[in-house]
Amino acid sequence: MTIENAQKDIIDNFLFFDDWTQKYEYIIELSKDLEFMSDNLKSEDNLIKGCQSKVWLHAEMINGKINFLADSEAIITKGIISILLNVFNNRKPQEILDSDMGFIEKIGLKEHLSPNRANGLSSMYKQIKFYALAFSKS
Repeated sequence: MTIENAQKDIIDNFLFFDDWTQKYEYIIELSKDLEFMSDNLKSEDNLIKGCQSKVWLHAEMINGKINFLADSEAIITKGIISILLNVFNNRKPQEILDSDMGFIEKIGLKEHLSPNRANGLSSMYKQIKFYALAFSKS
């Protein structure tokens, strides 16, 4: 599945719900899908700066693709990072660098977040792109 297909799936899933209460419930459900992140990876180095809640993102290159692990103390934030990982996890660095975050606008997520959470979403995306850039150089 391509990044574009993963983004389309998320858009389609969000269109299924009638209101933002249901969409927030879905985001909470997505938070439960995150792969377990051990406490030793929840370090200062993996902490994303600019998020209202603590969010950790760890990345490693496995067979030419970036594998992300993430966690957060806040359930909504954990769901938001889960959405991003559904799109960007296990991808080649160049795939991530060539992609955008337009699907977030299409589902209306950014406009339904508090300004602090919206800034946090941008920080998460920038960190994913940063890892992709770093791994593309190695």
